[in-house]
Amino acid sequence: MDAERLKGFAELIVRVGANVQEGQEVIIQAELDQPEFIKLLAEECYKAGAAEVNVEWSYQPLKLVNVKYKSLDRLGEIKKWEHEKLIHRRDTLPAMIYILSEDPNGLDGMDQEKWGKAVQMRWGIIKPIRDAMENKHQWCIAAVPGVEWARKVFPDCTDDEAVEKLWEAILYTSRAEGDAVAAWREHNAELKLRCEYLNSLGLRELRYTAPNGTDLTVGLIPEAQFLAGSEKTLGSGITYNPNIPSEEVFTSPMKGRAEGIVYSTKPLSYRGVMIENFSIRFENGKVAEVHAEKNEDTLKTMVAMDEGAAMLGECALVPCDSPISNSGIMFYNTLFDENAACHLALGDGFTGCVKDYEKYSLEELRELGINNSMIHEDFMIGFEALDILGVTEDGREIQIFKNGNWAF
Repeated sequence: MDAERLKGFAELIVRVGANVQEGQEVIIQAELDQPEFIKLLAEECYKAGAAEVNVEWSYQPLKLVNVKYKSLDRLGEIKKWEHEKLIHRRDTLPAMIYILSEDPNGLDGMDQEKWGKAVQMRWGIIKPIRDAMENKHQWCIAAVPGVEWARKVFPDCTDDEAVEKLWEAILYTSRAEGDAVAAWREHNAELKLRCEYLNSLGLRELRYTAPNGTDLTVGLIPEAQFLAGSEKTLGSGITYNPNIPSEEVFTSPMKGRAEGIVYSTKPLSYRGVMIENFSIRFENGKVAEVHAEKNEDTLKTMVAMDEGAAMLGECALVPCDSPISNSGIMFYNTLFDENAACHLALGDGFTGCVKDYEKYSLEELRELGINNSMIHEDFMIGFEALDILGVTEDGREIQIFKNGNWAF
């Protein structure tokens, strides 16, 4: 890949994505296979004024070894130095950049039940710190092509060819070509117009139907709003884009208000395992039944992580007529696949989806209906035959999606 194009992509992540501020600390999380791009990214952070850039590396084969051989108590332990690091982040609010490149199947064979229990053990310490940081700092998730991931997407190519093709796809769908800053400004403006219209309707329900069997009704929070694209930090008011790419218009639904069944239209990569061809049935707002052709046990583990894991935390609207969908590529990566199709998320909701959320305490936002969970896992349900009907507070029915695309 051309060095100047990579530099431009790194600059987009830093300036438009995380919007790194003068004197701010930056933490980058990445896989071991990306040293050159991470070096480039760190340099762009410093050029933007970062006071310090720290990189936290991960490596899937090592995680497999650790989960296999460590005791559950060790896996679930948060040592003193780890706790102090988390407290430091809470107090200093660094910009967080997450660079994805991992193998979608890289954790096949891992003891998901053991790892799930370890996460549960750690969550009691992590959760209050994370809650204290919510909406207060910039963060951005983007991706670069790892070899194993590229081979999964383009199995008939050599490694080099696959990586190059995945680079091209990432840059195209991330709107990273030409004047990327201007492209994102225009894109964010269009997304905001969609939000303004939806927010003017006073919607109280979304009804999803499709020929594949999807028939689901989801209740909405009266005080909630649809959001999209760029966001602003609470207090400092710094604008940033948490996802590159991003095509979704989303809201957090009413906790415990979902009835019916929904069928996936794309595989879900969860903790390095691919869950494929699955359905989820809701009763009284909670997951009552799941089925999957592949890795059903992993899906069952996911929805049992805590009480909130069995309830919805997000409804996202994404038209089939979007760059990612139009590329025709199955990315096997949630960041991209969720932006190619309408999706739902099990688990934690977004407090920022409540109008004037800064006026409420976290407890009050939960009482309004924002779901609370240690997970937030998007799964794709959109395709060319999905219809979504909105029901307003006064009972009017308004077509939101027709045949997989916006109906307005």
